[in-house]
Amino acid sequence: MIFSGLAEKLQETFKKLKNKGRLTEADVDEALKEVRRALLAADVNFQVVKDFIGRVRERAVGQDVLGSLTPAQQVIKIVHDELAGLMGGSQSKINLASMPPTVVMMVGLHGAGKTTTSAKLASLLRKQGRRPMLVACDVYRPAAIKQLQVLGGQLDLPVFSMGDRQDPPAIARAAIENARSNDRDLVIIDTAGRLHVDDELMAELETIKSQVKPNEILLVVDAMTGQDAVNVAKTFDQRLQLTGVVLTKLDGDTRGGAALSVKSVTGSPIKFVGMGEKLDALESFHPDRMADRILGMGDMMTLIEKAQANIDAEEAARLNKRIRSMEFTLDDFLDQLQQVKKLGPIQQVMQMIPGLGGNKKLKDLEVDDKDLVYVEAIIKSMTPWERRYPQEINGSRRRRIARGSGTSVQEVNRTLKQFEQARKMMKQLMDMEKNIKKGGKMGKNPFFKGKTPFN
Repeated sequence: MIFSGLAEKLQETFKKLKNKGRLTEADVDEALKEVRRALLAADVNFQVVKDFIGRVRERAVGQDVLGSLTPAQQVIKIVHDELAGLMGGSQSKINLASMPPTVVMMVGLHGAGKTTTSAKLASLLRKQGRRPMLVACDVYRPAAIKQLQVLGGQLDLPVFSMGDRQDPPAIARAAIENARSNDRDLVIIDTAGRLHVDDELMAELETIKSQVKPNEILLVVDAMTGQDAVNVAKTFDQRLQLTGVVLTKLDGDTRGGAALSVKSVTGSPIKFVGMGEKLDALESFHPDRMADRILGMGDMMTLIEKAQANIDAEEAARLNKRIRSMEFTLDDFLDQLQQVKKLGPIQQVMQMIPGLGGNKKLKDLEVDDKDLVYVEAIIKSMTPWERRYPQEINGSRRRRIARGSGTSVQEVNRTLKQFEQARKMMKQLMDMEKNIKKGGKMGKNPFFKGKTPFN
């Protein structure tokens, strides 16, 4: 899970800090020692860590912080702001050309995932109203052109190719002309992977850059390579003057050193992150939201955006109506699970919910995407009558359902128990909402104690 080790250590450190009440300068220094160890263990660049700790300490030991009523919260906010600043501060978007097409050049090492990322980026930007075209400029790797064509076919996107015997700069130039004549306002050039020490191939990239003058030069790096990724980024930046970085496989990087170091070392902002293998698993990078996740504050904005993009509004309204009328059945429960699956891996979704971002809590919950598959199989093995009246499912019916779904009676029992717990929780939420409406404002409900849920 993203930053899991770092998140757990930082959250544990700040929990101790909060328990102290009033803070001294020594308390802050002790906490920052733990923060330093956590960052170094996460494979963050040593100089970056040193500068980061220096900035945090300078802000945290002032009289305004230590003398405040909530000094621990103030220190946490400073660390949050500095973490976000470390990763770029705010979202860095694609630089669009004043006269289309916008040209994006993808570069990087062998095996970093440039070709797949090029297709993912085209798909993401198409959802934002662009008309992309992919360009196959990798003439060295066997089947690289075919791979891009297959990906383009899956996404119903045009792929420009001139075969593997043409000069990459010539292919890039021809692609720009083709895009202009076919009303394509975005050109994504997939270049060949190369070692940053290969002078000949690096010179080829410089030639492509000089001839097509790209609006963006994005370096695609595997986040799991840690500090090596940062060193690669530095060399590519010296030769090509990068405009941004795309980190792939961030969902599999438990340390996060590359994400926390690359902006400081190269000056190039992280613009996108790969969060899975599927072609829709590329996200815009938001430094402030990532800082929220690291400190266990969740990421509700990203979760809401995912829900708006993936969940059918009419279906959600239908489910909401049935919940309110207390007609919630196992069919509805299954529909709800399928909607949640559209948001991505369940562990990622839970990390976006405030209070569940801590690695330890997620471990204790032992949530596995495979569990959803078993639940789905169990419910689909029931008759329509059983789904409507689960309380009537007796022992013989449970054994039949277990056989039909390839599971055990214990797993059938667990699914029925989860459904009943979900129904009870929804009833409590509905009762709470009625009490709030009845009271006229949230302040009259003892649950909120005069506050909104966001205080």
